[in-house]
Amino acid sequence: MTGAPLVITGRKIRFALVGCGRISASHFDALAAHPADAELVGVADIDPEALRRATEATHAPGFDSLTGLLAGTDADVVILATPSGLHAPQAMEAVRAGRHVMSEKPMATRWEDGKAMVALFEGLDRRLFVVKQNRSNPTLQLLKRAVTEERFGRIFLVTVNVFWSRPQAYYDSAPWRGTWALDGGAFMNQASHYVDMLDWLIGPVESVQAYTATLARRIEAEDTGVLALRWRRGTLGSVNVTMLTYPKNLEGSVTILGEKGTARVGGIAVNRIEHWDFENAHAMDKEVERASYETISVYGRGHQRYYRNVIDTLRGVATPDTDGREGLRSLEILIATYLSARDGRRVTLPLE
Repeated sequence: MTGAPLVITGRKIRFALVGCGRISASHFDALAAHPADAELVGVADIDPEALRRATEATHAPGFDSLTGLLAGTDADVVILATPSGLHAPQAMEAVRAGRHVMSEKPMATRWEDGKAMVALFEGLDRRLFVVKQNRSNPTLQLLKRAVTEERFGRIFLVTVNVFWSRPQAYYDSAPWRGTWALDGGAFMNQASHYVDMLDWLIGPVESVQAYTATLARRIEAEDTGVLALRWRRGTLGSVNVTMLTYPKNLEGSVTILGEKGTARVGGIAVNRIEHWDFENAHAMDKEVERASYETISVYGRGHQRYYRNVIDTLRGVATPDTDGREGLRSLEILIATYLSARDGRRVTLPLE
């Protein structure tokens, strides 16, 4: 890097958001939860109606492009809530204008784009954050602690299920949805946070074998897929994903089976601890009941906690929970999944 990342003190950190679609409300709510430290100084969208709704909801100035937002605001951080295939060029435009960048998941749809983003930021004194808010869920934080403290002993099997519903109207609502260039399918888009858990919770993946299919939706990418994995430690696992669940979202879960423990975090978005059984008792067991929470949104409630880490990092009192390199880890698994499904072969990691 040309220097240490800039530290912002003595004032609120200025954020601006590009892409005023479904996920933007989670960002607006998260910023509003930190009024002493953060302020929204601009929003942008190429869709006039989406931009109108965002400016009315936030009272922030509106712009019809990222370029306009960069010229018209003094934002410290630009939030990319745009279609995933746009993240790489938009991140590069923002950082060349001197801004930090926070990218929604996934950080890119192409491996080369993700690597280029990381390489560019590592030569500058600006930060690249990649949103992985599910890691902040109290349910997954507790599960992560159980893994870290080796309560499972040797982990034998891990299963992840994402059984959600996305009707054709969802894909028809925007021309980029379900396209390879800008969105990807059920793995890349909807299950991205669940793929992130594979490395974050269990460790480096050794190889994958996948099948994907477009069974019912009129889209380029997949609406359903299955993935088999072997971790370097020998653990086996599977990920089962579909956007065809009738009639609504059913389950977003992770189950870990080990020699000394079994745990399952489920609900519609890993929001409930449904099973927690270990050979030896531990003080953390008292936290199981209060870790669970109700949600009607598959996004969960982690954005507020994610912003706390971003703010503290930019204040110079923390390190990023998920920076660009951390974002690459899940992107690598996603790319390997698609390569395996396309070519009908087992794909080993790392890709390079």
